[in-house]
Amino acid sequence: MGTQAVDDYSKNVDTRTEEEKAIDAWLPITSSRNAKWWYSAFHNVTAMVGAGVLSLPYAMSELGWGPGVTVMVISWIITLYTLWQMVEMHEMVPGKRFDRYHELGQHAFGEKLGLWIVVPQQLVVEVGVDIVYMVTGGKSLKKFHDLVCPSCKDIKLTYFIMIFASVHFVLAHLPNFNSISGVSLAAAVMSLSYSTIAWGASVDKGVQPDVQYGYKATTTAGTVFNFFSALGDVAFAYAGHNVVLEIQATIPSTPEKPSKIPMWRGVVVAYIVVALCYFPVAFIGYWMFGNSVEDKYSHDIKQTCVAHCHGQHIYAMPVFDMLETVLVKKLRFKPSWYLRFITRNIYVAFTMFVGMTFPFFGGLLGFFGGFAFAPTTYFLPCIMWLAIYKPRRFSLSWFTNWICIILGVLLMIIAPIGGLRQIILQAKNYQFYS
Repeated sequence: MGTQAVDDYSKNVDTRTEEEKAIDAWLPITSSRNAKWWYSAFHNVTAMVGAGVLSLPYAMSELGWGPGVTVMVISWIITLYTLWQMVEMHEMVPGKRFDRYHELGQHAFGEKLGLWIVVPQQLVVEVGVDIVYMVTGGKSLKKFHDLVCPSCKDIKLTYFIMIFASVHFVLAHLPNFNSISGVSLAAAVMSLSYSTIAWGASVDKGVQPDVQYGYKATTTAGTVFNFFSALGDVAFAYAGHNVVLEIQATIPSTPEKPSKIPMWRGVVVAYIVVALCYFPVAFIGYWMFGNSVEDKYSHDIKQTCVAHCHGQHIYAMPVFDMLETVLVKKLRFKPSWYLRFITRNIYVAFTMFVGMTFPFFGGLLGFFGGFAFAPTTYFLPCIMWLAIYKPRRFSLSWFTNWICIILGVLLMIIAPIGGLRQIILQAKNYQFYS
């Protein structure tokens, strides 16, 4: 495995010392470069289709038919475009690969500024998603338990989160991206399965007799704030870009066969699957249940969500990589299995602890979602593209990127406002360690 870290593309101009090569061969992102194009397909599906799919029918009910369909479809197109940009930029400097989001940021904005722009946002997204999955996994287990055994003693959500986390203490020790491809495949299959089960069950139930498609909020302010909050939910659903370069880093590359070709093929397949998961769930759910969709619909999906939530490791891997890079390169620790063992266990314990303490973390995510998900997915790649390629003013590329940037910035400002209001409204019901 280690020898593949020095992939063919960089053989000619490899300026790394032996020590640096050894470290790169040990770090999770760069240690194994023998992935096939279909690895990228199911890694991308897993990164994209997560707990976010649960909130889409509800988001539709707060957006309404016209705006809802528009926002969903435009988001799909914009995020596919920005994803294409990232795949293209991975190897735009001959002989060099930007294996991590922040490395691309440093190339676009400079060594210091690039780190400060990308890393905080990437960490908010990745750590946030890991915590949300802890809570969602625990809630799904609890739901399943209550369904199978309604007469059993009520068990606190905290314990279910601990049970769910116990699997992660094991999975966390898979060394790199290629080693979690089995987990990703299972999660991708589950994504498609539970989405299909959800909309299939809705079609089976048919349009409800008392269905209403109007906005639920009684005041104008309520409607507007709910609308804002729903935009944050949609942004959360399209948040896979934070691991794109890291996934591409696992694909072998040569000047004749650059990694972007198999990577793009995988992305296209992944996006077709994303469309098959998202659009039917959102549109059919809303069509059948109208604005009472939340209470009647997400329960169907939650029970099948457990297996998929283990796919959160795709978000944990870049965090492990950052932690291990700092420990080995900055603090000069020796790369060893026990360093990895301690670091990763501490991280899983941290996400478990936060999930148990704040089981309402999902509500907070609509708030953070706008701040971090919108930039990293909707417009940061466009800004990098403009900074690096400098397309001609008023050309198609220039216009396309600026449109994405303007829409993305609006989303970044608007979504947290709605998210914050949701938090304030729900705060009176919040319970720690519930």
